[in-house]
Formats: sequence, structure tokens, C-alpha cells
Amino acid sequence: MNKQSGIHYLREHREAASTRPVPAEVARIRDTVVAGLGDLLQGAFDAVDDSLFELANNARSNNEQNRYFEAMREIRIKRKGVERHFQNTVAQFFANPPHAGQLPSTEASPQASADTLSLVGNDDLEEQVAFNAMTTKAKAHFQGPLLQLQARFTEIYPDATEQEPVNPMAPEHLCSAFTEAIQALDIQIRERLILLKQFDRYVISNLGMLLDEANRILIQAGVIPNFRYHGKKSQSQKPPATADSSAESPSEATAGYDQRPEDTVLFDQIRQMLALQRSNAGMPPRSADPSLRVVGGRELADMLNAIPLQQNWPETDDLSTGEPVTVDLRQVVQQLLAKADTQDGRQPALNEVDEDLINLVSMLFEFILDDYNLSAPVQVLISRLQIPILKVVIKDKSFFSKATHPARKLLNSLARAGIGWSSSDEKTRDKLYGQIHNVVQRILNEFDGNIQLFETLNEEFEQFLERENRKASLVEQRTRESERGRIKSQKAQEEVDRLLREKVSRYRLPDSVSDILMNGWSRVMFLAYLKDDTEHRWHETARVVDDLIWCLHPHEEDEERDQWVRVVPGLLKSLRAGLEEVSYNATRLDQMMGHLKHELAEAFRTNAAIEARQDAPSDAEDEAPTVHQTAVERQQELEDAAIAEYVAKLDTIEIGNWVEFRLVNGTSFRCKLSAIIDEADCFVFVNRMGLKVIEKTRVELAHEMRRGRLTLLEQGALIDRALNAVVGNLRTKTA
Repeated sequence: MNKQSGIHYLREHREAASTRPVPAEVARIRDTVVAGLGDLLQGAFDAVDDSLFELANNARSNNEQNRYFEAMREIRIKRKGVERHFQNTVAQFFANPPHAGQLPSTEASPQASADTLSLVGNDDLEEQVAFNAMTTKAKAHFQGPLLQLQARFTEIYPDATEQEPVNPMAPEHLCSAFTEAIQALDIQIRERLILLKQFDRYVISNLGMLLDEANRILIQAGVIPNFRYHGKKSQSQKPPATADSSAESPSEATAGYDQRPEDTVLFDQIRQMLALQRSNAGMPPRSADPSLRVVGGRELADMLNAIPLQQNWPETDDLSTGEPVTVDLRQVVQQLLAKADTQDGRQPALNEVDEDLINLVSMLFEFILDDYNLSAPVQVLISRLQIPILKVVIKDKSFFSKATHPARKLLNSLARAGIGWSSSDEKTRDKLYGQIHNVVQRILNEFDGNIQLFETLNEEFEQFLERENRKASLVEQRTRESERGRIKSQKAQEEVDRLLREKVSRYRLPDSVSDILMNGWSRVMFLAYLKDDTEHRWHETARVVDDLIWCLHPHEEDEERDQWVRVVPGLLKSLRAGLEEVSYNATRLDQMMGHLKHELAEAFRTNAAIEARQDAPSDAEDEAPTVHQTAVERQQELEDAAIAEYVAKLDTIEIGNWVEFRLVNGTSFRCKLSAIIDEADCFVFVNRMGLKVIEKTRVELAHEMRRGRLTLLEQGALIDRALNAVVGNLRTKTA
């Protein structure tokens, strides 16, 4: 790592940040931070280069490989400019620091607001998600040093106040500066995400040492030297609850149970969109009504805990029986409120936070129960969990923002594990189905509000999956190796037959010569083709055929006859050695070699010629086949053009991806891509147990896709896809 990388630009940074004077201690921090970030950024770019080279090396097509090499070249060319832009922007933060929570006003900076959220597949959304993940993780991991630094910088800058604090080193500012800097790169979203990932890994994750150094410099300068961060207060330090514990304040209802603000950021954004939607619909904001008693989150959770969770499902031992059922959660809650205690004469009612929660959970399950990617049995089982998940989110709203939330992880695991089921008929003989069914059954029977149950169930389920996947992986590996060998052998036989047919069909060879080539030497060529990568004998075996045919031609010139004398002994030796290597019948071998020697000697002695075949069609007869062939080629061109876009889509399928085939009779089955055999451009698919289901060439798959008989299944985390879809729909409605 080049230690001079950051220092090289210090003069530029000082000039760029000279729009206003800064205290000496801030200038010292600025120079240290800019130099340190420059060093860290060197490591990030080196890692990006390695990642792209590895991806290019493992690419399955020339187009994909060229794409990665072009991205690598683009980044190498513009790397210094990106570094310079990033460091200049960071230096500017120290001259004009944005207020906390405010991103610099640049077009390229992703804004953490509801307006930037969009449907799955939108490149901006993917970049926004990566940006939010970086900043959220950094703010949580470096919470103490960041709070100290914010307090000290706020003390230094005259325009800053406690209500509008500043921190030039806030993670959102640094991430925004880098996101803006890489806009100059002409690369696609996948490569851009690799850049952000390595920036997170090498720069943001190592931010702690720079934060500590900045705090140390300010402490030495006497800026709030006695500030100490003690973390979250324990339960015993909280003020005692009031007598009317059911009347929670809005802030308490929103914050949930000891949740950090970053844990509820997505829910807060969704609430803003729901509020805007209500406003667009002309619904006035709810005002305080003395006749209503607001039922808070804790009381509502207690009400839901009293519901027998299986009362809405058919009385059967199999929870996946029937169709997925959407529960009207609003109606369920209204029924609970109607039965609530009204001793004080006030009518129980929900606050807007809990109403929004109910609406959000309902929208999530609408997506889940309409998601074609989910297998039918899992879809039915997950539909049974609507009320438990509502209880979870009322207690812990970080479900929406934290990918590591126990309930969210468990739902994602259930959906991912069951993606390979084609129909409910398979579940009775599958251990996995029994495990998933047991997980749902335990949630319905045991969940009383303690989210630890989801953590326990997820750990048990992951352990089960690990055992099952280990068995399936072994079977799949054997299947893959077997198919590779079979397809390569088939390809070898086709190539041997084609080459011999092409060479032999030109002449009327003696029967003994045709016999030794087609029934003997073809085996030698087959074995050489399979071993060509290691022994490189394929061309040598083909040359033996050419030499044999040449030796049977008439040779009148002395030079040619001398060459014939030199070639024949080696030719006979090669033929015998090759046939013995493939264990050809010894008695028949001697007989065949005797006939061959006789034919060769006769051809040399009498100077007789092997005859070229004269049964080729006449010129007049050639015309019709030519026209017919042209028509076939024209039809083939039309077919190729029709499937071109689908062939390109097949480049997006990766090993391990799941697909669904639909047969002509209406039945369907799901399978996983296990191998792509390059020799035959063939795709091999296996079932969940690793056994081969079907194999198709690329062209055959393209035709299946064109006819609507092949569907690529999305395998992203279920809850993530559901949240993105819900946010996208809300954004569309509020646009």
C-alpha cells in the first residue's frame, strides 16, 4: 500500500477547502483523515481489480469475460481521478460541514428518503440499498466515537448547534463522496456494487482508527476533554412507568423496545409514504379525541397473544392443506378492540403507528401469497404466520430494516429451502417438508411474544439444512461428474464418426482397409479425443488415417515412392500399437494387419489407384438441393433471430439457480442448474436431492423460454423482495 497516496494531494485539498478558514486542530484532522482515507482507498481499488480479474477468469462466455475486462480497464484508467475527486470532496466537508443526517447536495448522492426507493431490478435502488447498508452498519459499529466527534465538532464550528450538529467524518458523508466520485466510471451496476462492497470492506470498516485519532487531537486541544460515551441505558436506569401505562407517547410507540433509530429507518420511510397517501386521498390527520383511548403497542401485543393462532385454519394435521389464505388483520384487530375493557367509558382505538404496521404486514403477505417463485406447500405454510409476524413487528420494528432479524431470517430460510418443490405430492416423502411443517407448527403453538423462539428455530433449521445439503451436494457432484463424462464421450464419438465418414466416403477403399478404420482405429481415435487435453494425440491419430489413404494412392514419381517406403513401416507400427492399446482382439488384429499389408504391397507393386466415388449427383441434379438448402438456411436464420434475446438471457443463469419447466400436458417441475458442459453447450439440471432431472442445449432452452415453458425463479431473500415490491407500489401511488 502506497503510504504517499493521500499525502500527494494534500496541497490540493488545502486549496479546495480554503473557502473559509478552519481552526488549526481541524486542519490537522483534515490532513490526517484525507491521507488515511487515501491509503485505505488504495487497498479497496486493488481488491476491486482482483475481484474483476477473478470474475473474468471464471466467466462462462466471451461476452461476459469482455465485460469484466472492460470494467477493469475503465477503473484502472480513471482510478486516480476518482481518488482525487473523493479526497477533494472529503476535504471540503471540513471547510463547510453538512449538518448531521444531511447529505451533500450533489446529483449523484443517493438520498435516504422514500422518494429514492423503487421496484426490484432498478439499478438506483440496488445502489441505494448498498449505500444505506454501509452507513447504517458504520453508524452502529462506531456509535460511541461518532457521538463524541459530533459533539466536539459542533462545539468548534460557529454555525453548528445542538439542534443542528455537524460531523465532517460522518459515514453518510464519506459514502456519499465516494458514490459521487465513481459516477465518472462507465460501468454497469454489478461492477459498481463490487466497488461499493470493497469500499465498505477496506475504507468504512477501518474508519475507527481515524475517528479515534480525530477525537484524540480534539481532546489534546481541550475540546470537551471529559466527554464519555456509556452506550444505551440499562432497563434499571429507565424512569418508572406512569400509572396509565397503556397511554404510550408517540415517540415511545415509534421507537419500540430499546430500538436504535437506524433499526426503524425503513419503517419510518414507509410511514411517510403512507401519510402522504392518506393526504392525497383527502384524509385529515387524526386529532386527539378525548372519547378515544389509544391502545399502545404493548397492550395490542397482549391482545394478539390471547388469540389461538390455529383458529383460522382447517382442523387438520397437515397445515399445508388447501390454498394460501389472506387474513384480514385489520378486522382481527378491530374485533379485539371491540372486546377490550371500556371501564373508563372511552372507546379503544389504535394510533397511526400501529395502523401503519397492520397495513404494512398485510401488504407484505399480499406479495408473499402472490409470489410465483414460492413453491405451493411453503406458500400455504407461510400464510399461517400472518398473525405471529404482526405480533413480532408490533414488538420489534427492526424486522423491516435488519436483514439479521431472527423472524426475517427464518422466513427467508423457509422460502429458500422449499424453492425446489414442484407440487404438494412430493412433500409426504421429503424430510425437509416435515421440518418446515414442524417449524410453523411450533410458532403457532409456542410463540407468546418472545422473539428468541425464532432464533432457536432458525438455528435448528439451519443445522438440519446443512446436513441435508451436504448429502445432496455429494449426490449432485456424482451426477455432475457422470454427466460430464457421458456428454464428453458422446461428443467424442460424434466427432470420430464425422471425421472418418468424411475421409472414407471420398474413395472406394478395400473392405479390409474400411474395416480396420471403422471398427478398429475408431476406438483409438475415440480414446485420444477424450485424453487430448493431457496427451495431445488426437491430431496424431487423424494423421494416421490420412497417411493410410495416401499410401493406397498411385505413386509413379521416384520421390513419392521413396517417401512411401519410409512411411509404411511407421504407419503399420502405429496402427498395431494403437489397436493393442485399446485391447483389440489379438487374433483378429493379426488377420487384419495381414490383409492391410497385402493391400499396401499390391498398391505399390501394381501402382493401382483407389478409386474416387463416382456416384455424385450431376450438375442438373445439384440445382434443386441448392435451392432447398437455401430455404432451410433462411428458415434457420429466422429461428435464430427469434430466439436471440432468449439466448442472451440464458447467460444470466448461474450454477445453483432454480428454474421451472412446464410440460405440454400442463404439469410442471422445478429443478436446479447443476452444470454447464461447454463441450456440448449443454445445461444439466438436478432436483433438490441432487439427481439428474433433465438436460438441454442452449438453443433448446431458448426455444423453451420463447414458448413460455421455462421460467427463471427469483432466489433473493423473500422478505427483501416483498419489502422492495411494497415500497415500489407505495412510491408509485404517492408519485
